[in-house]
Amino acid sequence: MTVSPLVVLDCDSTTIQDEVIELIAEAAGSREAVAEVTERAMRGELDFAESLRERVATLAGTPESVFAETYARVRLTPGITELIAEVHRRGGKVGVVSGGFHEVLDPLAKDLGLDFWRANRLEVVDGVLTGRTVGPIIHAAAKAEALQEWANASEIALSATVAIGDGANDLDMMGVAAIGVSFNGKPVVVERADEAITDDLARAIPFLDRLG
Repeated sequence: MTVSPLVVLDCDSTTIQDEVIELIAEAAGSREAVAEVTERAMRGELDFAESLRERVATLAGTPESVFAETYARVRLTPGITELIAEVHRRGGKVGVVSGGFHEVLDPLAKDLGLDFWRANRLEVVDGVLTGRTVGPIIHAAAKAEALQEWANASEIALSATVAIGDGANDLDMMGVAAIGVSFNGKPVVVERADEAITDDLARAIPFLDRLG
């Protein structure tokens, strides 16, 4: 019997090959500083919420036209469309939960045909970024909560869920899911994941057969 699965992925460096905040920071002239903070956060050396505030602050004064410019530069990860198609073929759902931003995730979700998505939101006043976010921060606990919420909404048991990510802030949702998958993960993620794959998200498809 084929189980209808729920697969929840991180966005940056998982669903897509890029770190969106770094692409925006490039336009703002702060990419190097942002990349350093991102790397420390992904290794689990920094609290994610604090690291996000630190990075977003460098974006102040950037025009909101940067969102469309950034999305045009985003590169999909190999295998993502195949993985989504297979989950949907099995009657399942796909969600992306991101420590990045709705302003880029919204068009991505539409283009990929995602069922669920959630991210942080950047504050814009008078057409420019203020260097702050609005609303709740999507940190590790929020990612785990999203997976549980989407499973409940879809009437899919946690035993039929897969979580895929690459950074320390993905570990909570990977712990909640039946199968936690490291994708090009940091060492701490590879160590704690149930499975580890690289380069091509289609390599996660066989794991769907193990769900109950």
